[in-house]
Amino acid sequence: MKKIIISLVAIVAMYATPSMAQLNFGVKGGLNVSNMSIDHSTLDKSNRAGFFIGPTAKFKLPLIGLGFDAAALYDQRDAKVGSENITQKSINVPINLRYTLGLGDLAGVYFAAGPQFGFNVGNKLFGGSDSTFDNLSLKKSNFSVNLGAGVRLIKHIEIGVLYNIACGKTGELNALDAATNLLKSSDIKTNAWQISAAYYF
Repeated sequence: MKKIIISLVAIVAMYATPSMAQLNFGVKGGLNVSNMSIDHSTLDKSNRAGFFIGPTAKFKLPLIGLGFDAAALYDQRDAKVGSENITQKSINVPINLRYTLGLGDLAGVYFAAGPQFGFNVGNKLFGGSDSTFDNLSLKKSNFSVNLGAGVRLIKHIEIGVLYNIACGKTGELNALDAATNLLKSSDIKTNAWQISAAYYF
């Protein structure tokens, strides 16, 4: 994956000239709705809305509409597992390849896809004696993939919708099975829909 990202950056840099290239910095924020899947039929769970915010940058070759964006986002995702409120706090770094169809600086439509690297900066362990499960542990880091699209308005504003797909588990849950009265371990996987708004200076 690292070699692919380096190769993409090298290709863009090779074809870009100072007169062609467009590099913009901005701020991105929005809402996410997480889908926390747990392979444990006896434990109730519900998902809630969270938010994300942070600096972003995009690079585009205007003649062909190809480019990429990157960001460093503080991301908070909430869920309720049994009687416990779970809050996952992360710094997420998405790097998306983009293709834009536009009408100059007035408006445009873009499609984006790429990897996202997440780093847990909040609590990593939940549960215990007062909870309906023994413990829930979140991984220190995780890897996911983004697929999305959006619109660009009056050059500076972008509004997008994105689906973030977890690759591998984001945590592990140990809970007592009511049927067997045995402690069982279940993998946790968290996907999320995200609605974002970005302002580029």
